[in-house]
Amino acid sequence: MITKINSSNIKNIARLAGFLYFLLIPLGVFGIIYVPSTLIVDGDIAATVTNITNNESLFRLSIVAALIAQVVNIAVVLFLYKILAPVSRIAAGLMVLFSLLAVPITMLNELNNGAVLLLLESARPSLAQINLFLNLHEYGIQIAGIFFGLWLLPMGYLVFKSTFIPKFIGILLMIACVGYLADSFVFFVNSDFGVVFSEFTFVGEAVMTFWLLIKGVNVRQWKKRAIESS
Repeated sequence: MITKINSSNIKNIARLAGFLYFLLIPLGVFGIIYVPSTLIVDGDIAATVTNITNNESLFRLSIVAALIAQVVNIAVVLFLYKILAPVSRIAAGLMVLFSLLAVPITMLNELNNGAVLLLLESARPSLAQINLFLNLHEYGIQIAGIFFGLWLLPMGYLVFKSTFIPKFIGILLMIACVGYLADSFVFFVNSDFGVVFSEFTFVGEAVMTFWLLIKGVNVRQWKKRAIESS
């Protein structure tokens, strides 16, 4: 009965997963790329503080975007588990584990930005302390990035072995994993390295997103795998 219910709905579940995965793009671009590039001036904490003070609503929205993104992340990985578990429940479980480990790290990391706002409310805010919390926030992003990379490894493997999603997407996802891990490793070894590998390797996630959103999965092949694994 479970297989019948899932096989009749799996395409809708896949498209819903794709839609939610797609939502992570604007949330991530806004919070991780746009706001920092707009407000944070490298090597000039005074200018950074001025920008945040004059654009406090934008800074607060970046916190909200980061928190919403993590709630969406939870939904995405749970829907992906439903889709990919027939391939290997162990690998699918690792995918969920790595993704859910990143969620609390990322959410708690926003406390650093909250601390910046609290310091700015004081009569004489300490530039050194504000700089410290902004730097801690960046470290937090890189720590979470380890798990955001690791979850792509089992997901890529599952897609590659699935037969109901093209194999090349699985390969691209595993390459994306390497990009995130390389970024975190390089950041902790040499934060001034200047090259962001995930800017070149993220393609797998984008392709997976749009494939699920537009094509979904091959229902006949998914049903076959579901029956085999039951």
